[in-house]
Amino acid sequence: MDEIVKKKKKSNVENQILVIFGSNGDLSKRKLIPAIFQLYIDNLLPEKFILLCAGSQEKSEKENREDVSETLNKFVPKTTAENPEALKGFLDVLYYKKVHNQTESDFVGLKEYIDGLSATLEIPKNIVYYFSIPPFLYEVVASNMVKCGLNTELDGWKRIIVEKPFGYSYDTAIDLDKKLRNGFNEEQIYRIDHYLGKETVQNIMVTRFSNGFFEPIWNRKYVDRVEITGAEKIGVGDRGGYYDTSGAMRDMIQNHLLQVLAVVAMEPPSVFDSESIRNESVKVLQSLRQIKPAQVSKYVVRGQYTETAVDDVVKKAYLQEKGVNPESTTETFVALKLFIDNWRWSEVPFYVRTGKNLPERVTEVVIHLKPAPHQLFKQRCMSQSTNMIILRINPDAGVAVDFGMKIPGAGYKVQNVNMAFHYSDLADKKISEAYERLLLDAMIGDSTLYARADAVKASWKFVDPILTAWKNDPSIPLYQYNCNTWGPKEVDSLFDEKFLKWRAPFQKFKTE
Repeated sequence: MDEIVKKKKKSNVENQILVIFGSNGDLSKRKLIPAIFQLYIDNLLPEKFILLCAGSQEKSEKENREDVSETLNKFVPKTTAENPEALKGFLDVLYYKKVHNQTESDFVGLKEYIDGLSATLEIPKNIVYYFSIPPFLYEVVASNMVKCGLNTELDGWKRIIVEKPFGYSYDTAIDLDKKLRNGFNEEQIYRIDHYLGKETVQNIMVTRFSNGFFEPIWNRKYVDRVEITGAEKIGVGDRGGYYDTSGAMRDMIQNHLLQVLAVVAMEPPSVFDSESIRNESVKVLQSLRQIKPAQVSKYVVRGQYTETAVDDVVKKAYLQEKGVNPESTTETFVALKLFIDNWRWSEVPFYVRTGKNLPERVTEVVIHLKPAPHQLFKQRCMSQSTNMIILRINPDAGVAVDFGMKIPGAGYKVQNVNMAFHYSDLADKKISEAYERLLLDAMIGDSTLYARADAVKASWKFVDPILTAWKNDPSIPLYQYNCNTWGPKEVDSLFDEKFLKWRAPFQKFKTE
């Protein structure tokens, strides 16, 4: 075995082993290994650390290191080119073990291999296991780990990181949680949602709770409505087989956007620690007003993109995508109006939308403030938009405040302008990728940005009746929309006031 590379320890991360199940898969290659490599470059990994790749392919340690080197050169070429010595050192901490996820004997071999590495390299058996595998294998892998003693904490702590989707419905989420709890307790289970790892999502809490001019107006007295948009410019691509069993509601709303909503709407935690923060976000999800089956058509609009010519290029309809059932009713767009039944947000509507093949790739939160009580300049405004606080998560991440200003010249003509801060302005500060932050948090044992079991259950409890209604009631329409548009025209029907429309996001926080 190669001698482990030792560095001066600069972080508070305990010496440990990180095991990636499914290390040869797309997620591992595109996101996980590049993120761990960046942590290595930034000297944030512990003094003694190894990355153990566990995959179904038969290959040697040398072949695995060559594959990882090729992967890094492909997905982060600039990083590898600028850090050739770090790349050599990083490859030295890589190990490989063939593991077929459904073969129990392979897990016996994996344990023996880990025991050998731990003894030889003098690394305690503090282990993070990353499930970079299809969701249907979570239970199988966890069960095989338990049978072979890979979960025992008698010789060091053990943690598992589980990718979304966590369940397919409320019942399956509960069932999966029970099965994982057969060998792991809640403190060992890290349910990852990479949206919560984004710097700008975390900054929503800082924006609210560290600024005296934001928090006092963050309630039903001053807020007229809230919009949350998670838009994607591309279609389903090669993911048609997976997406057709999921849809926009399961893929984006149930996890990512409801988690963002919880961060936006939560009460200030009594203490800024993992447990207190997650307690408050769970309360928001548990306070979501249920949309009954008979109300779905009123409060939810779903759509599916159709074949469209965009800039002389014909984009496929969803039903033409590879792996998609030609008669599929899976939604590629969802917009919904919901309410949070608590003291702070009583009767304030939250509008949430997501979709594929929209005009922009953008995720943002827009807080629409109520107009001033006595509008002296109402008839002189160039725009009737309300004041807005715009929290842009991506791209061009930052915060903007939209307000009225007098147009230079005679008279009192008023136009909406905005004052914006962009994270790119902090040229001397590095913004970590979501997976870098989340992986490091799991290594440290900080679960703040990971979903807790009760949060997952609460979000499924809200989403399930809508999915059930779509399944059982064929009269609920599935609208068509052209690619490169903001979804079906029917989405504006969610607003009670006919003059209101969804805000069209633009990359530099521009307003209409």
